[in-house]
Amino acid sequence: MEDRSESIQVRCDKLPGPVIPRTRLQVSFVRICFSILVWTFLIQIVAFGKLWHPHFISNIANRISQVTGIPLSLHVDESIQSTPFLPARNYSSNGYLRVSCNGGLNQMRAAICDMVTVARLLNLTLVVPELDKASFWADPSNFDDVFNVSHFIESLRDEVHIIRRLPKKFNRKHGFTQFAMPPVSWSNEKYYLKQILPLFKKHKVLHFNKTDARLANNGIPLYLQKLRCRVNFQALKFSPQIETLGSKLIRLLQEKGPIVVLHLRYEMDMLAFSGCTHGCTKEEADELKRMRYAFPWWREKEISSEKRRSQGLCPLTPEETALTLQAMGFNKETQIYIAAGEVYGSERRLAALRAAFPLIVKKETLLSPEELHLFRNHSSQMAALDFMVSIASNTFIPTYDGNMARLVEGHRRYLGFKRTITLDRKKLVELLDMHQNGTLPWDAFAAAVRSAHEQRQGQPMQRRVNPDKPKEEHYFYANPHECFCEGTNCNSSLSHSNSSQVL
Repeated sequence: MEDRSESIQVRCDKLPGPVIPRTRLQVSFVRICFSILVWTFLIQIVAFGKLWHPHFISNIANRISQVTGIPLSLHVDESIQSTPFLPARNYSSNGYLRVSCNGGLNQMRAAICDMVTVARLLNLTLVVPELDKASFWADPSNFDDVFNVSHFIESLRDEVHIIRRLPKKFNRKHGFTQFAMPPVSWSNEKYYLKQILPLFKKHKVLHFNKTDARLANNGIPLYLQKLRCRVNFQALKFSPQIETLGSKLIRLLQEKGPIVVLHLRYEMDMLAFSGCTHGCTKEEADELKRMRYAFPWWREKEISSEKRRSQGLCPLTPEETALTLQAMGFNKETQIYIAAGEVYGSERRLAALRAAFPLIVKKETLLSPEELHLFRNHSSQMAALDFMVSIASNTFIPTYDGNMARLVEGHRRYLGFKRTITLDRKKLVELLDMHQNGTLPWDAFAAAVRSAHEQRQGQPMQRRVNPDKPKEEHYFYANPHECFCEGTNCNSSLSHSNSSQVL
């Protein structure tokens, strides 16, 4: 019996079938695990290089990026790349600040900067801001759809404690009622210290349900002004999907040469709100008027279009824009990127501009429908792509001074006073009418246009102050001179000029 057992054991040992497959499986498994570990290591090195960015780590990360195809960010401020996140600030929180931003992307962006600054001033815990979903654009995007929320929280941890959501005990489900209010517009730190801070002691949580322009342009302590800039220029990075597609868009444009970004504010809502109908048909003017009456928060209803135009309060039409750009020296070889929504009147109104500048492009013509699919019906995310291109362009020209125009202007000043031509629309309308009625020849018209804009090209300048009428002051985010000048004096920088050439 023992011999038979031994014989069976020997025969089984000699059978190779079960052993070889098991060995191959083990080898394959080890190889797969090793590959996963290596790729994880490489990705971590790239991420580590982005965060800390000392020279030797940067070189390693760049080499790995070339080999692996993992892209490094092209548009991160150098001060972020070279500085790791600082230790968290230790302070006793006076309460929780919840904010609901209102308006479009850039209006909300400025508001977020202001609310971080208010939270810092009052020693509050800030809840990640909520973006407007009920405005004209009805954009369902959340904060983390547009901005890199982790970077936002971590990069400001030495200033403000920011949390993603309120603790459950402050939810309505637990019987807690939040105190909601809009803070007074254009307020300085005394208003927040004397009138808002005591409310936190009583309510623990305050919900600011409107946040646009709630902090003054001027008269704010220097450290708070610099914090507003830090949030705007460093903490508010766009989400990875926006950064990736925006970087591709910029690369495609730069491969074709210098970029002129034209922020052509000739969308239907802009014209309806402003009451500007110059160049429109009677049917179009009536349609715009009906739209204005349909929205109750657009308070001004009866508007004289020609009066507003003569005052410089209307965006330039596409036809007026074409003549203005030609007068400034731009030609048919100029690559123009249109950063705006759908032009009212569509291609019919763009005909004159396209005839003068055949190299007109926009994101919809440079990117495939598949690439833009996730961004469709998300106006803030689409505007973020235009914002990235506007910042990176050689020249930026807005035809109206809205929120995007002003924030891009300020960002370009911060990046070294990059060329931004702010149009003198009141003067332009006068010159355009004279040229078109035959009383001002082309050469004289072109010379007058260039002369009127020599000192309107993003040069260093002091921000205009008007304490009695803050709305008439030069907007902080259009010219945050405290953030790139010694103290509050920019006079030493006024010799810098960027207006000598077109492209």
